[in-house]
Amino acid sequence: MTFLRLPALLLTGALALAGCAGHAPVALYQLDSGNPGQPRASSGMSVLLGPVAIADYLQHDTLLQRQPDGSLRAASDGRWAGSLSADIDQLLLRQLAWRLDSSRVSLAPTPSASTPDVQVQLSITRLDSGDNLPAVLDAQWRVLDRRGQVRDNRIVHLEQKHLGGTAAQVKAQGLLLQRLAEQLSVALKPLANQPALADEKKAPKVPKEAMERPKMPIAAPVRTEMEIFRF
Repeated sequence: MTFLRLPALLLTGALALAGCAGHAPVALYQLDSGNPGQPRASSGMSVLLGPVAIADYLQHDTLLQRQPDGSLRAASDGRWAGSLSADIDQLLLRQLAWRLDSSRVSLAPTPSASTPDVQVQLSITRLDSGDNLPAVLDAQWRVLDRRGQVRDNRIVHLEQKHLGGTAAQVKAQGLLLQRLAEQLSVALKPLANQPALADEKKAPKVPKEAMERPKMPIAAPVRTEMEIFRF
C-alpha cells in the first residue's frame, strides 16, 4: 500500500511545482503622483474637488491596453493595485494642494459647512495606452465660484509618449494626470482673491421717503373780491 501511494504523492508535488513555474506572479501597479511637495501655507485657497467621475471601463482593477484597432485588451502581466478611481482622486488632490500652496483642498463630499472658494467638477472619459500607442487622457472640468456660477468650462485632450511595456505606460498615464492638475491649477488661481459672500458690497439702501411717489398738488379754485357787472 505504501509503494502505491508514494509515486502518487511525488506526481502531485511535481504537478504543483510545474503549475507554479508556469504562472509568474502578476505585477501590481499604482499611478505615479510625482513628487508633490507639502503646501507651505497653513490656510490658502479653499478648493472642493469633486465629484470626479471616471469612465465605466476604468472602474476595475484590470489594467487595459489600447490596441491598434481601437479595442481594449486586459494586460497579461499586471493589474491595478486597488481602486484606480481612488488613485486618481489622491493624485489630483496632492498635486492641486502643492501647486496652489493650500492645505484647504478636499475631496467631495465633505462634511464642512463652509462654502469653498471654488468647486471643481471633473469628468475623465478616457485614460489608457498601448505598447505602440501613446497614453491618452480625455477630460472635462467645470469650475464654480462661491455663488455656484460657472467660471470656467474646458475640454482637455492630452497625450504622452512612452518607451513601451506596462510599467512605462502606467508612468505615462500618471504624467498625464499631473499635467491635468497643472492646467487646472492655472485656471483656479485667478479665483483666489474673490470677495467672500459676507464682504460683498450691498446695494445702497434707498430712503423710504424717496421711494414714496411725490404727491401732486391739488388745484383749488381761487376766490377773489371782484364782481362782474352786466349792462
